[in-house]
Amino acid sequence: MTGGHERGRAVFREEAAELLSELEASLLELEESPGDEELISRVFRAMHTIKGSGAMFGFDDIAAFTHEVETIFDMVRQGRMKVTRELIDLTLAARDHIRSMLESEESGHRPDVEKGESILAGLRRLAPGMGDRAEPAATDAPSTSEPLEPEEDEVSYRLRFRPSPDILRMGTNPVLLLNELRGMGECRVIAQTDAIPLLDEIDPEACYTYWDIILTTSRGINAIRDVFIFVESDSELKIDVIDDGGRLDKDTGYKRLGDILIERGDLRPEDLRQVLEAQKRIGEMLVEARVVDHGKVESALLEQQHVRELREKRKRTESASSVRVASDKLDRLVDLVGELVTVQARLSRTAVLQGGTELLSIAEEVERLTMELRDSTMSIRMLPIGSTFNKFRRLVRDLANELGKEVVMTTDGAETELDKTIIERLNDPLVHLIRNSIDHGIEPPDVRTAAGKPRQGTVHLSAAHSGAQVMIRIRDDGAGMDTASILRKAVEKGIVPPDAELAEEEIFSLIFAPGFSTAEKVTDVSGRGVGMDVVKQSIESLGGSIDIESRRGRGTSITLKLPLTLAIIEGLLVKIGDGFFVLPLSSVEECVELTVEDRERSHGRHLADVRGEIVPYIRLRDLFMSDTAAPPIEQIVIVRADGRRVGFVVDSVIGEHQTVIKTLGRIYRDAEGISGATILGDGTVALVLDVNRLVHHAELEEATAVMS
Repeated sequence: MTGGHERGRAVFREEAAELLSELEASLLELEESPGDEELISRVFRAMHTIKGSGAMFGFDDIAAFTHEVETIFDMVRQGRMKVTRELIDLTLAARDHIRSMLESEESGHRPDVEKGESILAGLRRLAPGMGDRAEPAATDAPSTSEPLEPEEDEVSYRLRFRPSPDILRMGTNPVLLLNELRGMGECRVIAQTDAIPLLDEIDPEACYTYWDIILTTSRGINAIRDVFIFVESDSELKIDVIDDGGRLDKDTGYKRLGDILIERGDLRPEDLRQVLEAQKRIGEMLVEARVVDHGKVESALLEQQHVRELREKRKRTESASSVRVASDKLDRLVDLVGELVTVQARLSRTAVLQGGTELLSIAEEVERLTMELRDSTMSIRMLPIGSTFNKFRRLVRDLANELGKEVVMTTDGAETELDKTIIERLNDPLVHLIRNSIDHGIEPPDVRTAAGKPRQGTVHLSAAHSGAQVMIRIRDDGAGMDTASILRKAVEKGIVPPDAELAEEEIFSLIFAPGFSTAEKVTDVSGRGVGMDVVKQSIESLGGSIDIESRRGRGTSITLKLPLTLAIIEGLLVKIGDGFFVLPLSSVEECVELTVEDRERSHGRHLADVRGEIVPYIRLRDLFMSDTAAPPIEQIVIVRADGRRVGFVVDSVIGEHQTVIKTLGRIYRDAEGISGATILGDGTVALVLDVNRLVHHAELEEATAVMS
């Protein structure tokens, strides 16, 4: 009993977190469109679901707090209150408090009760005639002093709710669900008891009763589903529209009792034909013939009485189209698929070496199925980045208020999908970049007006696929970057010498130096010299890169280039001496030969002439201290790192390779320029190279050599 109840509480915490995210997004949209009734209903519905489900699973403090906030928005829904900036501020604060209550319940720490009371007091002051206490929400208990006028667009539904026999063991009381339905409109409930066994066969902890419900409401089918949100997956729930208020079918009239029973699935057409031959009333005959249980006939008669102008074609309930899976189970599946890809590569290699026709055919079929399984598994891990984008609307709003600026955030490409691991690790870098855009980029309203700009600044987030990468761009229409100021600060901090001559792109890259900041004073937002270097490290640890474009007075655009996934990547397999290495194919641009004559013409400098362009290169043989002899003709793999073309000299290029990345052990975790390893078809281990870190390492060594 306790285990089931705890599972239910865990499900509630997970669902409530999603509802709170939806609530925040709806509130921010409502602030921009305060008259949107659909948004008001979404806010009310989210809070109503949190309240009802919280009470069901024992979160009484959350249910009580949310009830009072819900009451306020019920007044808004009824037109008794207007949506104001202060109401949005307090409701967002209430949303944060509910989240802190959830987190404190899990961690065991006591929530800030005084803060919650302060929020509720502020909401009560906004409500007309509320005084010090919240009135019951209209959906909880209709007033008995005055009859409620029927709402417009009411629809009648027929529900059959057959809960799982284990619903009581899971800690859920089905009567609470029925009471919540009663609060949604005119509701009639018939209990069906035909499944109750004999007394000596009854399990006292099992639920054998199921219910037929006729509900007339204007709330809609989604609101009805929300009542059963935590039990629908384990229960039978059928919802049919039996009357739409006459909007579509005005002349359908009454349905006969037999038709209703057949629609419900309680009566077979052939049984109905048999009893129609009798002269008695159909209901009596069905019961006497024991074709249909008395309770089902009573329920059908109730429906016949309750509903007028029924539609002939009922609206069938759509089955659930998604399944919630624990994250660790998904990660385990990806690991197993990775192992399968490795084994498949070994099988293909063995088949080629042995040369058997049948074995080759089997290997090709396994390879095809493995690739399909890999792609399907990877697609399961892919999530739209829009949910992450939506989180930043609140950040932009609060930060703009704090700094006295007017800023709006716009987005594009929210449907672009990324690996869930990348999305999770992308949150902090994006927070840093957005904060910098608002703090350093967007000017105060009076400054923007004087410059001929709109008072309201814009921060635009966009995402788009580009081959095997995703491009995420953060663009603002602010003041842009001052190259002179950046260079002056870099000289003051000793990052570059005073006589350094740098291109604009190189000056922009200085902001990623540790401890660099152009802020004149330290604030809670920025100016402590931390952030941008962390951003760069975080993006590069994901196998990505970051580019900056800026025009003084016009704004700044920061582009993040990220791989689609971290689990399996397409790589270029190369060989150096006796070792194998993999370079991410997404960063490779081309491969060219490097002969002994080419090295002699460069006079010892690591530079190659590629069709008239001078490209610096790094000899990986020297970097990894290979003691084997170099071949007479080497290969330069040219990649793009930090916006520049750089070459890596290897002994030979073997070809493309599907790389299942394995993390290195603790001893090798800090190895410079190595991001992981993979297993080749013959069992050999190949190291996956971190292109950006190798370039940084080479630049650091060169700078050290020059200074010495």
